[in-house]
Amino acid sequence: MEELIRQLLVRLGEDPNREGLRDTPTRVTRSLEFLTSGYRQDPRELVRSAVFNEDCNHMVIVRDIEVYSLCEHHMLPFFGRCHIGYIPRGRVFGVSKLARLVDCFARRLQLQERLTQQIAGMVREAIGPEGVGVVMEARHLCMMMRGVEKQNSLMVTSAVLGSFHSSAATRDEFLQLIRMPGPA
Repeated sequence: MEELIRQLLVRLGEDPNREGLRDTPTRVTRSLEFLTSGYRQDPRELVRSAVFNEDCNHMVIVRDIEVYSLCEHHMLPFFGRCHIGYIPRGRVFGVSKLARLVDCFARRLQLQERLTQQIAGMVREAIGPEGVGVVMEARHLCMMMRGVEKQNSLMVTSAVLGSFHSSAATRDEFLQLIRMPGPA
């Protein structure tokens, strides 16, 4: 990969031997390995160790999970927040595993639409809840830095499964709770 990055620098009109660029191929390689580390993680294994039996059937929400990913179309970052809600049927997640699940799927070349669906699908697969809701709000540098150059655009995607899909009251409760102000 380092050689490809050196070649890219030359194609861009740069000198890869210039002082500021000498170590760039190594740094970019390490950066891309980290930013795409989700390909080397199994989301099923990731959550398997943190599913607990619990007699709970009320809505559980983890909101404002930071998300950073790379758009598969331009390989530019998109970033924002992810909110996950579910209604358990006897099984719950360790709270940090939901954030790790978001990172696992986000650290791949992505579309925000797919990322939202993948998270919701894995929550459903892992614990079989009554319902799942995932909402993601993100800013895309491919919209901000190039092309249409719209600095204030925000993409919002949602995936609602089970009772979050079939019950307007459940969906509305979820949407209301993710909009509440957080702790001061």
